[in-house]
Formats: sequence, C-alpha cells, structure tokens
Amino acid sequence: MYHFFVSKDQLLDGGKKISITGADYNHMANVLRMKEGEEFSVSIRTDEGDVAIPDSEDEFSGYNEYRYGIEQITADEIIGELRFIKESGAELPSKIYLFQGLPKADKMELIIQKAVELGAYQIIPVAMKRSVVKLDEKKAQNKIKRWQAIAESAAKQSKRGIIPNVHMPVTMKEALEIAKDLDVKLLPYEQAEGMEYTRKVISQIKPGESIGIFVGPEGGFDDKEVEAAINAGFKSITMGKRILRTETAGFTMLSWLLYTLER
Repeated sequence: MYHFFVSKDQLLDGGKKISITGADYNHMANVLRMKEGEEFSVSIRTDEGDVAIPDSEDEFSGYNEYRYGIEQITADEIIGELRFIKESGAELPSKIYLFQGLPKADKMELIIQKAVELGAYQIIPVAMKRSVVKLDEKKAQNKIKRWQAIAESAAKQSKRGIIPNVHMPVTMKEALEIAKDLDVKLLPYEQAEGMEYTRKVISQIKPGESIGIFVGPEGGFDDKEVEAAINAGFKSITMGKRILRTETAGFTMLSWLLYTLER
C-alpha cells in the first residue's frame, strides 16, 4: 500500500474524493504505474508540512489514515474515491526529539532516514565543538531542503502519520534552550554509569512524556558540553561497553524507546 501526504485543498466533495496532481501524480502514474481500482493511503498535512491537529469536529484531521481507490486517471490528475478511514497507530505516544551532533559526509542523510522510520518526532542538527562539518547559512538552507525531502520519503515508506521536521542546524547553547521544557532528557555518554542505571532511567519513561536525546558527533562530546547538558537536566546514560558510531547511537536509543513506549 503506497502512502502519500496531501493538502486539505486536494479534498473534493467533503473528502469523499481526492485530487492528486504534480509530483505525486507523476510518481503514481509514471513511476509506480498504478491503475484504476488500486488503493492508496494518505495523511493530511497542514501549511507547515505537519499533519493537521486532531479536531473532533472534523474527521479529515488528526493522525488518521485515509484509504482511497483510484477512480480515474487523466493526463495530469488522479481522482480517488474514499473507501474508509483508519485510525493511525503509526505514531509513538511520546514525541522524541533527536539532537544530532553534525557528522561528516552523508551520514546525516542516513540518520534522518532511520530516525524517521523509528518514530522520531523532530531531528535537530547541532554544531558541536568536535563537529568536523561547518555549515554557513547558505549551505545549511540547501542541506535542510535535501534533509526534509529525505524525511518525507521515509515518512511515506514507513506510513507515518506525520512528516517529522528537520530543524535548521543550531549551536549547543541553542539546542539546550530548545530542550529545556522536555520531560525526559537523555545524554548517551561513554563515561556514564553502568547499564543498570540506563535500564532504570528508560523503564521510568511514561507514554506521553516528551523526550530529548543528545548524540555527539564522531569525536564525541567536549567535556564542557557534557557539563552544560547535565546542568540543563540531561541524564548521562551508557549504551553498553562498546563505543558506538554517531549514526548507530541514535538508532539504538530510538529502538530502546520504541520498545519501551509502543503498546
């Protein structure tokens, strides 16, 4: 079942039908070669790119999944007919914010793709002291466009109810400010206490609590960054006796949280 994100203005006849044009039309008609009668699912996005906020008075909002069957294919439009509405169970009960130290090369693309698949709500790239990559504003803008497209593609593939936002790169100080109101703050760190403490911290997280994860770049955290994070309320936890790569650390933490939170 192919999944797409559409705007509310694409809904016709109160949502009983839907119009697919542009890039999604090209993908469905010319790449996937979908035919009349085939089904596809959609989530409704807002102007900000996320999905609509749940609204009890409007069935075409919230994290629902809408199943349409292709009724007609023209030269530039696909018309779908609503078949049923399914409550989406794809979203975790907690919003997880991944604060990722900027890595080298194309590692960020992999991190974003897998973080979205594993349920992250938002990915915030962080320029840390030991980050090799340095992005000026122009480069950052270009990167964000690419990274957001990767997030959308991963959200479609994994049938997420939302497209997680990739934030503009921030400094460590700015990242701590963004994280200040989160309920749970985790700092995977090789010099942290043993696994028993990690298990205790993870097991105490309750569904609905917002969670921040700070992951360092290839060179790890600077001591002052660790100190600042702990002073800001982050709990320093270990991820085992092995030293994980920066891209592996985030995946591991997200997997643990998915296992803990998903019902």
